[in-house]
Amino acid sequence: METEKSGFYEKTKRLIDIIFSLLLIILFSPLILAVSVFIKLDSKGPILADTPKRVGKNGKLFKMYKFRSMVQNAHRLLRRNPAFSELFHEYKKGSYKLKDDPRITKVGRFIRKHSLDEVPQFFNILKGEMSLVGPRAYYPDELEEQQKQYPHTRGAVDVVLSVKPGLTGYWQVSGRSEINFDKRIEMDAHYVKKRSIIYDLWIILKTPWAMISGKGAL
Repeated sequence: METEKSGFYEKTKRLIDIIFSLLLIILFSPLILAVSVFIKLDSKGPILADTPKRVGKNGKLFKMYKFRSMVQNAHRLLRRNPAFSELFHEYKKGSYKLKDDPRITKVGRFIRKHSLDEVPQFFNILKGEMSLVGPRAYYPDELEEQQKQYPHTRGAVDVVLSVKPGLTGYWQVSGRSEINFDKRIEMDAHYVKKRSIIYDLWIILKTPWAMISGKGAL
């Protein structure tokens, strides 16, 4: 169910991804260093999040780089530790989002609010696994469970998986990051069908304000 675009669009989008990601890596290098230091000082564990792979274009799995904003092994704790069983139930019920997550560290709360935990994804973009603008990159179990809960979204999921996931996207900059999976995947599919260079640039220009205000926090 791929929504095809012209070769010009795809090549231009890739060129924009390479140029922007290189420039942003250079621009954000002091911030990358500072956040890395604060994460190590704040809690035990690696600098980057130790989470499972995400689903990319055409269902291909890839390791998405993010600064660690939670305690070590947070993903495993939530799913396998009996002490977190109620929290995991709430997590699935809330479309794989938690408003008050006890696993988040002090530094993590700040970097998540302003989407600074997403900065390492510039390297995913440079590698060609992601794009600056695109749908959200979902966990495999998240997609499986959410499609069981919202079976009518399967067509939208196919559309979304026909393109690379993005660092930012339509629903993030719209300030609607708290919506349920069915609405979120519909917005992602809407972006895929409507995407163009102008539309991508519009989303890119809106992203800094979404980060500063915290309204685009994932």
